Amino acid sequence: MRINADKIASVTRNLKLDRALTLSAEICAEHGAVVAGRIVNDKSAYNTLEDVHGRMTVVHSDDIIVGALGHRNALHGYEGVLPQRVTSGQILHLLNLGGVIGECVSHNPDVGPPFEFEVLGQVLVYPQFQSRQGEPANIRMGALKSNGKTSDCKVIYVAGTCMNAGKTAAACAIVRRLAQAGYRVGGVKLTGVALMRDTLSMRDYGAEVTLDFTDAGIVCTGPETAAQVARTIFAELSARSLDVVVAETGDGVMGDYGVQAILADAELRALTAAFVFCANDPVGVAGGVEHLQNDYGIGVDVVTGPCTDNNVGVRFVERATGKPAINARTHAKALGEHVLEVLAQRGIGHAATTEGLPLLLTPHPSPGT
Repeated sequence: MRINADKIASVTRNLKLDRALTLSAEICAEHGAVVAGRIVNDKSAYNTLEDVHGRMTVVHSDDIIVGALGHRNALHGYEGVLPQRVTSGQILHLLNLGGVIGECVSHNPDVGPPFEFEVLGQVLVYPQFQSRQGEPANIRMGALKSNGKTSDCKVIYVAGTCMNAGKTAAACAIVRRLAQAGYRVGGVKLTGVALMRDTLSMRDYGAEVTLDFTDAGIVCTGPETAAQVARTIFAELSARSLDVVVAETGDGVMGDYGVQAILADAELRALTAAFVFCANDPVGVAGGVEHLQNDYGIGVDVVTGPCTDNNVGVRFVERATGKPAINARTHAKALGEHVLEVLAQRGIGHAATTEGLPLLLTPHPSPGT
């Protein structure tokens, strides 16, 4: 079957697909398999799709879209699984804004039921020049490969209690201040479900290079993939002559996306230059700081997130945990300055200087902006 896709989701970006595509009726029911389908229903909320350039486009019924099979476990979104078998004509669901396709088994009322997706077939690609023999497309094609090398990145980890805890706002504030101070900064998203939005935000705030787990061929991370993906990404960035990498872990330190596997990995913990913790509420911050210290031996350097949205929260955090509390939205520069002080205390500097003074670097805009 030949189709002209209306929208190609960002999860497929490793393949650089054209809109004119050939489909196979035989579908591999595996994570990352690239499929095309027709949207069955309309929605007034959570009704957009991120394209391969990071642009959000409104989805309508009868749109032909291209995404990738996978799963999702989102407290504030959809819970979805990879079906054991996928056939043409089967109704699946659009599980996230990045184009992950699976079978929805529960949803948060704030986002409503998901888009229904009528499967048309699996996309075929033709990697051999002038070959008429198509291969079933998977986002692993063109993805980063593990090179077996040990990373020497200096990593600022940004973790939190759960999704929507202010991690991206904190990461962006830190990236911006470090870039202004002359650091060559990389930005990464280590865990979560495929979406470019957060890493593009880091680019907007001054990160020179950004990568995430989808660049390593993963639709949605889990305990079995997260640590290896992190090693692959950091090894890739080690060759980029960066001074520091700001690494956001999607979802929370307790969840299904594999953050615990990263925290428990001694090799990845050894890369830590600073640790930033984001929390929504006082109980979350108190429990999270204690959990990180007791279970992983990780000391938090600064707390941010909605739990610091005003002085009431700031006072509680500092009194209950003994950690500095700085809001990333209202005191972004102060948060960045604090992280700079932590790096200086640990002897982590940068190469870009002019007569001993910091060199201010111009932030790099994201593609398409």
